[in-house]
Amino acid sequence: MAQTNGIDQGDVMLLVGTRKGAFIVSSDQSREDWEVSGPYCDTNDIFHLVYDSRNGGTLLAAANDSIFGSQIKISHDLGRSWAESEQNPKISDGSDLAFSRSWHIEPGRESEPGVVYLGAEPASLFRSHDWGNTWEQHGTVTLHPTRDRWEPGLGGLCMHSMVLDPRSKQKMWVAISAAGVFMTEDGGETWEPKNRGVRADFLPDPFPEFGQCPHKLLSHPAKPDTLYQQNHCGVFRSDDGGDEWHDITAGLPSSFGFVLGLHAQDPDTIYVMPEDQVSTGEAGGFRRYVPNAKMIIYRSRNGGDDWEPLTNGLPQKNAFIHSMREGMATDSMDPCGIYLGTSTGQVFYSRDDGDNWELLVEYLPPINSLEIGIAK
Repeated sequence: MAQTNGIDQGDVMLLVGTRKGAFIVSSDQSREDWEVSGPYCDTNDIFHLVYDSRNGGTLLAAANDSIFGSQIKISHDLGRSWAESEQNPKISDGSDLAFSRSWHIEPGRESEPGVVYLGAEPASLFRSHDWGNTWEQHGTVTLHPTRDRWEPGLGGLCMHSMVLDPRSKQKMWVAISAAGVFMTEDGGETWEPKNRGVRADFLPDPFPEFGQCPHKLLSHPAKPDTLYQQNHCGVFRSDDGGDEWHDITAGLPSSFGFVLGLHAQDPDTIYVMPEDQVSTGEAGGFRRYVPNAKMIIYRSRNGGDDWEPLTNGLPQKNAFIHSMREGMATDSMDPCGIYLGTSTGQVFYSRDDGDNWELLVEYLPPINSLEIGIAK
């Protein structure tokens, strides 16, 4: 069944959010020949673009504008037309916080039709019951007793990751930069810090209850009690739902990085791309690109106990590559496809679990996010 933009049912769609709009890069399931469509919403800074495969398939974009503010934009026809949410998110908990920017959109579980979640800045959580058309504040994380001591990361005090427990509609984890990971088991009424064992080298106490700076948090649905995070200070794994974290950075050239990916079929296989975290000596200045200007993605097949460098097809000199926290995605094909987007507008990808890499597209605006969808 043909769909808009030449996209057919079953096609793989790489959804790209950039500083100057959104793009869809699509292919059949061979993933050999790709077409680029867009830009969509090209006056907006698209922090996140996601495909909700429920209800016939819906694109949702976290669109931010320096003048007109933040909006959630929706397309039911793969980008041909867009509409704004009738009611955009607004902080309504009685605090003096004002909604700033939308960061991450997370479609709800199959067991909660119509529900979509949104993480925002300042660190706050929202929920829609009508596929993103209207939004309400969800939970009390903005009223957490430690809230007045949370500090923003360089990107702001943002909730950028959400992990929904597939076994319970009441349980989820969120990651906030730079406050740490928090968990609720009662639908957002109460939140518990889950940061034991995670370093915060930039604080006087390197192992605080909260104040860590996670850059990305993920869990595989086949193994929901195992959580992974790429943190400001290393890569960490928890095997018990966040009660204890184990540092799995050993074997990587840097403890700093933004992206994190999970293999679709194997919950113990993960991917990261370390970057240098070296101060330039200037106020607020850091050298954040891949070590030695060599682009290397690291894969672990045993949950981070061992790492192997992946370089075949990736630039190994003069590669001043940087990727944002949402800049890695994996598809559901077998073998698994891995995708990496850069702040200089390139997408590199592998069709064979990361063994070999190709340049998929270049000359896009700076890339904020990548996600994968299968067209319905």
